[in-house]
Amino acid sequence: MNNKQAPLPQAPLRIAAAQAQPVSGDVTANIARTVELTSIAADRGAKLVVFPEKFLSGYEPDLIAGDPARYAFDEHDARLEPIREVCREREIAVIVGAATRGMGGVDGLHISSLVFNRSGELIESYHKQHLYSGETKIYRPGTQGCMLEIDGWRLALGVCYDSGFPEHARSAAVNGAHAYLVSALFSVTTGYHQSRIWFPARAFDNTLYVLMSNHVGTTGGWETCGASAVWGPYGDVVSEASRDREEVITALLDPAVLADVRERETMLADFKAHAVEAVGGYVVHRLD
Repeated sequence: MNNKQAPLPQAPLRIAAAQAQPVSGDVTANIARTVELTSIAADRGAKLVVFPEKFLSGYEPDLIAGDPARYAFDEHDARLEPIREVCREREIAVIVGAATRGMGGVDGLHISSLVFNRSGELIESYHKQHLYSGETKIYRPGTQGCMLEIDGWRLALGVCYDSGFPEHARSAAVNGAHAYLVSALFSVTTGYHQSRIWFPARAFDNTLYVLMSNHVGTTGGWETCGASAVWGPYGDVVSEASRDREEVITALLDPAVLADVRERETMLADFKAHAVEAVGGYVVHRLD
């Protein structure tokens, strides 16, 4: 793997994290909520919005495993049309968590981030690569990273437990990412503590912007801790949600800030790229 630092973006980009509680097993209601919160993000000037892990069904592993045809998605699923429509109408990209089946011709169930571009097209999804505990009994791990490009910004994706492995974000940075976007489920017991260690570290170690979108309330038996946030490339909090309310937060990704931090903190430029294995490589998908 080579260190492929991409040219810095030329203009700022406003992005959003949507924080909400999904209705267990009610795909129709969760898609409607996705559309509603996407419109709020667009009203606030965001060009991209990220939703929590498996938001379209709720986390709900037993429910999904018991009836994947009902609770998991493939690329031809007509139920996704309202999301496509809001992307087209509001010219905003959406990344939303869902269980998927047979996506991209790959058998089995995955925990995925569905990616819709600003024209409403569902492009290749990202599949969670590091499965947590009981997830390994139901899902298959993904084998490739996902890099998105929008307005000159390169944005790498992760799902929850991925972010606990420093190599995951480092591989994204070495492959040219300017930001690392994570759909998540963090709990009130250990998750808040983990998130406040992992995400600032991922940001500072790689001089990246980092976004985490989390649930509020209870889903899949987990009591979640909210506190969705965006961290700057120095590891500082740029925007942060409450721990118990549904809301949309936005942050402006500033190329001048990114350039300044990377000039002062040269860890990424000095990194010996051969020291970490590529996380399945990256294919860049344009969202324009």
